[in-house]
Amino acid sequence: MDRRVRVAIETGPKRVFATAIDWPGWSRSARSEDDAIEALQAYGRRYAAVVSASVPFDLPSDPKAFRVDERVAGGSGTDFGVPSSVIAADEEPVDDVDLERLSMILRACWTAFDAAVAAAEGVELRKGPRGGGRDIPKIVGHVGESDAGYLHALGARPPKGIDLGTDLEPVRHAILETLEARVHDRPIAEPTAVKRPWLPRYTVRRTAWHALDHAWEIEDRATPEDG
Repeated sequence: MDRRVRVAIETGPKRVFATAIDWPGWSRSARSEDDAIEALQAYGRRYAAVVSASVPFDLPSDPKAFRVDERVAGGSGTDFGVPSSVIAADEEPVDDVDLERLSMILRACWTAFDAAVAAAEGVELRKGPRGGGRDIPKIVGHVGESDAGYLHALGARPPKGIDLGTDLEPVRHAILETLEARVHDRPIAEPTAVKRPWLPRYTVRRTAWHALDHAWEIEDRATPEDG
């Protein structure tokens, strides 16, 4: 990868996401396109801390390195705070080298989430301005249930008999196995009846973003406010 960061812009009626096309999980939102790109740049060091031990990552220091390559329409999901629109890069084929890289980045994002949860053990997370915000067990359960939903959308049934609020590994393993099956056009062990399964690249991008979004939420809410 060169130092240029290709950016996709997803614009909803009220919220805009800026996504680093080649770096799953690196997506931030704001009220305008310029502010979303600025937020993406601001989170670059945090993203580098997550992935640089797994894949080569060279964070550009020049804001001009962030170039918008694509703009897509968002919708209710965008305004809800989810980068939910498919971009052109999601439809690109995935070879073995791509699959290994995508899987490594996804694992790194899951590891970052687990580390944030572990570091916040025994810490009461700060509430929002109106007293809102999930506690740690509810965040973990939410991420586990979401991963199971992503697996279903990818085309496979979640493993049976697991507690999604405490045991995240079986679903994660199933996601990686299903990604490999989809990329190599092999039968899925426990297929779903979903008519239009998610694309592998989109699945990784969405799943990695969700893990990091909540990892960073935990880190931020576990840190006392200044003053």
